[in-house]
Amino acid sequence: MGCSGCNTNNDLDRPAMLGTYDWLNDIPDTTNESNIVEIRFKGTRKEFFRNEDGLFLKRDELVVVACSPGHDIGAVSLTGKLAELQFKRKVKKPERYEWNKIYRKATPADVIKWEEAKARENKVMIRARQIANELNLNMKIGDVEFRGDNNKAIFYYIADDRVDFRDLIKLYARDFSIKIEMKQIGVRQEAGRIGGIGSCGRALCCSTWRTDFSSVTSDAAVKQGLSPNAEKMAGRCGKLKCCLTYELDHYLEALEDFPNELLSIETDKGIARHFKTDILQKKIWYMYEKSAGSSFVLDLDDVKKFLNMNKRGQRPSIDGYGTDSEPKKENMMNVGELDQKFFTKPVVKKNRNNRSRRPQGNPRPKE
Repeated sequence: MGCSGCNTNNDLDRPAMLGTYDWLNDIPDTTNESNIVEIRFKGTRKEFFRNEDGLFLKRDELVVVACSPGHDIGAVSLTGKLAELQFKRKVKKPERYEWNKIYRKATPADVIKWEEAKARENKVMIRARQIANELNLNMKIGDVEFRGDNNKAIFYYIADDRVDFRDLIKLYARDFSIKIEMKQIGVRQEAGRIGGIGSCGRALCCSTWRTDFSSVTSDAAVKQGLSPNAEKMAGRCGKLKCCLTYELDHYLEALEDFPNELLSIETDKGIARHFKTDILQKKIWYMYEKSAGSSFVLDLDDVKKFLNMNKRGQRPSIDGYGTDSEPKKENMMNVGELDQKFFTKPVVKKNRNNRSRRPQGNPRPKE
């Protein structure tokens, strides 16, 4: 087995999980500017430690760190000035932060013991779920994380109400012979710890870079004109997708140019009612009230002009303005169309005369 510099494909399960881009990489070494080091553990858990002994540490290097009580093993994710800036950004009350130190770089013996501890996690999690079910506790054990010294484990659970752990912890300690720590998480945090692929085809944001799990409301989807389909709006965790908030500010800024209410327009051909809006392109679709299927699209400035004309009692003509039958733009990702003959099964015509025919040399059986 390699020494402490090895970069194992452990879970720190997915090496790129919650990675941070080192934008100080091309600047001379900043390690001496700060002894703060960010350490990555299993899943999304990260903590800050002091490098009091001045060890030369590199990214993804395994180190042994102090914890209360005992020790743990994690991978270095940030050092120097960048770790200090990350600490200031993430820790709201730095004066109350409990600092622990980095003991040493992980030795082969440390890594072996750590691997043995990790090998227990899946079996312990399954048994822990069985014990919780036997006690009829309304909770779900989402994940189990053993410390590097194999003497303590963190049980991450999800529960809607308060749970009485007194009997549960006694059974866990008796069956597993370790110290127990129960930590409640939400469904978003569970999705971040487990990981997965979103509907976009990329790894989940909560398991790769997103660290704050602010609530997402349905109002964010409404303001962006998205379909209220609950299945499309929900992520792997069952809650509304975090990405619904990524472009929300741009939509809110664009909505400032729109009137408070998109009223119907009275034209020379009748009343046209609004039925669709492209907020970023500032285009609005209208359909005539009495002639179904007849629609047209207007720019926001034209809509404002026509509404002002209606207020003065005028009925404008929309001749010469865009219609909904405009040609669609070519998709740059289009790779061609499939021939439909590959999806249809050829029909084989059966000849009725062939039914009574038999191969030569095979006489009809006698009755």
